Amino acid sequence: MTAADQLRVREWGDGERVAVLVHGITNDSGSWWRFGPALAERGYRVLAPELTGHGLSPHTDTYTLDAWSDALTAAVPAEPDLLLGHSLGALVASLAVSRIRPARAVYEDPAWSPSIDAGVLRGVLAEKSWTPADIRAAYPAWPAEAQQAKFDAIQRWDTTTLRAFEGFRGHEPGLPDIRSLVLTADPSDLIPQARAAALTADGYEVRVVPGTGHIIHNDDFNAFLKALQGWI
Repeated sequence: MTAADQLRVREWGDGERVAVLVHGITNDSGSWWRFGPALAERGYRVLAPELTGHGLSPHTDTYTLDAWSDALTAAVPAEPDLLLGHSLGALVASLAVSRIRPARAVYEDPAWSPSIDAGVLRGVLAEKSWTPADIRAAYPAWPAEAQQAKFDAIQRWDTTTLRAFEGFRGHEPGLPDIRSLVLTADPSDLIPQARAAALTADGYEVRVVPGTGHIIHNDDFNAFLKALQGWI
């Protein structure tokens, strides 16, 4: 089995432009239940790979950020028009961006922060036991489809994936050599104001999406689309 065969890739649309969407930890391609079709309506062929340990992709004995980025690179075509990742997906996308070579990259509240420590990971692990009622309580403003997609993804998620963050000290994405946008929550625990200012100085465009939390595209989909004007 090749690296490309390891990942299940969900698709929407058959347009000439290609968009690659990479989900966050505990989620899978179902996270893009609304955004994937919206991009397809805009003329994209949308590819949403599921990282190992998530969705219908296989589980493995060990997970590493490098292995995820290698598998992502192998699973999608080079030089897509858009590469967009959320949280863990944004971290993996930033590790693979120089090999995938998209025309534009968007990082949604990326997990680049050294604040992702044992306490944070325990909080993420707790999601494994969430019931539908827990999800509704945690995300009361989400549409029912988003809440269901989150529940389904949690059932398929391998908690061993969290070991990929053992010893994590943060990630510096480096200077962008393609058009790159960082979308942040309001406020963001992962990209605080000082980090956002540093990214802007490095050449990233940074946009805060008002009134949203970490999963911007579910918290306020219309504001998410508005923040992407000029990028999709």
